[in-house]
Amino acid sequence: MAVSPPARPTSAARNERFAVLRKAKRVWAIASIHGADEKLGRLHEALAERWQTGDRLVYLGNWLGRGPGIAPAIDEMLRMRRAIIALPGFFAADVVFLRGMQEEMLQKCLQLHFAVNPGEVFAWMLDQGLAATLEAYGADIRAGLVAAREGATALARWTGLVRRGLDAKPGHRELTLAMRRAATDEVGKRLFVSAGLDFDRPLEAQGDALWWGGRGFDKRDTPFESYARIVRGYAPTHPGSAAGPFTLTLDGGCGFGGPLLAASIGPDGEILETIEA
Repeated sequence: MAVSPPARPTSAARNERFAVLRKAKRVWAIASIHGADEKLGRLHEALAERWQTGDRLVYLGNWLGRGPGIAPAIDEMLRMRRAIIALPGFFAADVVFLRGMQEEMLQKCLQLHFAVNPGEVFAWMLDQGLAATLEAYGADIRAGLVAAREGATALARWTGLVRRGLDAKPGHRELTLAMRRAATDEVGKRLFVSAGLDFDRPLEAQGDALWWGGRGFDKRDTPFESYARIVRGYAPTHPGSAAGPFTLTLDGGCGFGGPLLAASIGPDGEILETIEA
């Protein structure tokens, strides 16, 4: 059956919403980390032993939130990126960081003074795991709750303090500004997302569904555009490594007591290897 080509990935690359992995052989995808820095370090060690010329690396979002080692995990991601792009023949674009729901919440928190009901929004985000992220950057959560009651001016001052906490960690703020919505290879065979996507919308029209979606993902039995494999790194049920005809969920429950997973995906979307820490 003929399959239509993807929705102009080169255009997506130009507007910097999506990453395009050039000349990718194997693509390694790392599932939601949720601040599990020690597990990430062990996973990186295993990955370094397997790394080959032509490999590419995608972090599938949700590096923030939940766990106790958020800042060290970001430092470890940045260290791994430096190690990869220092190798002969590798470039900065060969390592991609996707936006997940935790990163989205941090961005929304920094704009909390614009929210219509900031107190309700802030309390909900804290319940979803944002509290650990804010604490990792030295934010006073109680002061934030007070500021939410006092109004936009107080909130703007408080969010400024959160920004300064991010800036105090070298490379962390820059990383949050370099996030992409999704990543594809240049031939449109492999697509990497954080939590899901809206199958009724073309890739270039995807928005919040990439980090908040996921309904029907594992049951998908027809291709989306030309992609032979769509890989996500978060699912609410944390099913481990769960493959469908055209999908792969990688979520062992890291940050919820489970292992951190990664998988390598071949040029035709085949699942070559899965590792865990």
